[in-house]
Amino acid sequence: MKSSDRAAVLDELASLIAGIPSAGPIRVAIDGRTASGKTTLADELAEALGKTGRAVIRTSIDGFHRPKVERYARGRHSAEGYYYDARDLPAINALLLSPLGPGGDRRYRTASFDLDNDQPIKQEPQVASADAILIVDGTFLQRPELRDDWDLAIFVETSEQLSEQRGIDRDAGRLGGADATRQLYAVRYKPAFDIYESMCAPASTADAVFNNDDFASPVLKVRTGGRLSHKS
Repeated sequence: MKSSDRAAVLDELASLIAGIPSAGPIRVAIDGRTASGKTTLADELAEALGKTGRAVIRTSIDGFHRPKVERYARGRHSAEGYYYDARDLPAINALLLSPLGPGGDRRYRTASFDLDNDQPIKQEPQVASADAILIVDGTFLQRPELRDDWDLAIFVETSEQLSEQRGIDRDAGRLGGADATRQLYAVRYKPAFDIYESMCAPASTADAVFNNDDFASPVLKVRTGGRLSHKS
């Protein structure tokens, strides 16, 4: 299939987001496995929605990490540590999602932690316009602590094998080589997603599922009447 197929599906998804009725900012989660293509999709949607004239707030849950001593308290390769300890969920609620939600003052921050320097950061709040669209990518965004604070949740669906290989290709340079990266995916990232899947069933509860196995020709399924239906 042609690469234009992806553009058509992105337009469909951007129209879905822009058409959500809301008296305030729209908060969109781009959820999925590690290395499923969440960041790329989120960037593409931000660009498409920005062309409509809407203000777009673009960030990642990776801006809300916890300190290394807490993230790795159960061990560097612990799947439970990745699921339960990696991110500061109260911070993402208090600084980002709640201010942009119903009754919020729209004074938001896009990060609370500098991962590279392993230290908290303090941002000056920005003020969102009433029709702004927030797009956040990350893993585990539909867990109970966050689920009710999204106006739309999109699950980026990829096969386990494909996302792992994409992740190894992407991360080997910074994680000690292909073998070390493969081990980290096998013992930390994959089992952590298994925990998430068993507890939250994210593909089943998302408002839309974006199958990204074929990058050029993704398939979009949108939930209507409680069921997911194919759009492209």
